[in-house]
Amino acid sequence: MILSDLRDYLKQQQRVTLHDLMIHFRMDADALRGMLAVWMRKGKVKKNVPDSAACGTSCCKCDPSLTELYEWQE
Repeated sequence: MILSDLRDYLKQQQRVTLHDLMIHFRMDADALRGMLAVWMRKGKVKKNVPDSAACGTSCCKCDPSLTELYEWQE
């Protein structure tokens, strides 16, 4: 996969979890985070990680890849 594939997918989906990206591109989280960082530095992608208070608990049992959201910025 190349950066343009990631860009096109994010543009199409607008908002996607890291987990969904892992499934779609069949890549591990660290590799995807590196590629996402390129788009974040360019101001095209915003990372949203809800705080633990969002679910009402602070147990930290959620898989970070399920709650780590990336959003394409036009």
